[in-house]
Amino acid sequence: MNKSLPLKKKEGFQGQKAVVIPRPVLAQKCVKNDIISTLYITDIGYYPKALYHYRERPHGADQHILIYCYKGAGDVIVKTKEYRIEAGDFIIIPIKVAHKYEADVNDPWTIYWVHFKGSISHSILSLFEKQTGGHKGFIRNNERIFSLFNEMYNQLERGYGTDNLIYTNMCLWHFLTSFIYNIQSDPAGQLNDKNTTDMAIDYLSKNISKTLTLEEIASHVNLSPSYFSSLFKNKTGFSPIEYYNHLKIQKACQFLLFTTLRIKEIANEVGIDDPYYFSRLFRKIMGISPNLYREKKIH
Repeated sequence: MNKSLPLKKKEGFQGQKAVVIPRPVLAQKCVKNDIISTLYITDIGYYPKALYHYRERPHGADQHILIYCYKGAGDVIVKTKEYRIEAGDFIIIPIKVAHKYEADVNDPWTIYWVHFKGSISHSILSLFEKQTGGHKGFIRNNERIFSLFNEMYNQLERGYGTDNLIYTNMCLWHFLTSFIYNIQSDPAGQLNDKNTTDMAIDYLSKNISKTLTLEEIASHVNLSPSYFSSLFKNKTGFSPIEYYNHLKIQKACQFLLFTTLRIKEIANEVGIDDPYYFSRLFRKIMGISPNLYREKKIH
């Protein structure tokens, strides 16, 4: 941290935006609302070129804090660990954890920030730490992030009606997910920057009509079968073949709902030669036979 700043400011930056939701409103309309009590915004703001921006909370804040650095740079200390934050970096500071942060004096940061809490917020933080390995992460400039931030901010500027608060805090889930999973999308809506598991899932999805082995799937992502299988299951909760079968049955459901193909023909379409095995697998995954699924049109 720079100890020789001529001035330190909590706020007061030209062009800044901030909404601090009154605590009685939070208590009455968020904490007591079954829909949003699990996760809700308490404060939200935007500080452009925040020269001399500085905050220190020896006992932490009463909420979790997300800071996203759009431009410039700054320094953050969480407990005793120091982080350099630059354009594209973001950091989540847990509730009640000592911290301090300040903008770089030569290249002050432009930041978007959100304070949030709720009954599942600790689980959200745990998931974030699992995904990033700590408090800090990186994400490319993503129009979805800015769009969601503005959506939440503009809605809160319209007041604290129940509908406004529910809408805003349901957007918060999507907003935080964009950081936790750091998923980018191209103009066509297709995901990129994929990890090994994503690449494998894409491969499975494109080969539903085949019968791939574990060895073939692992080879596609250049890993040994045993290591790949362990990695895949840790990420998804399923073995690669289990996941593959789920994709096959998902496709089969679409055939049952939207075509008049016979069960044997559908089985062939999803790469299963034995229609009896297909029916057993369908029942195991869906809890109902293919014929009954089609009859009831369960969807």
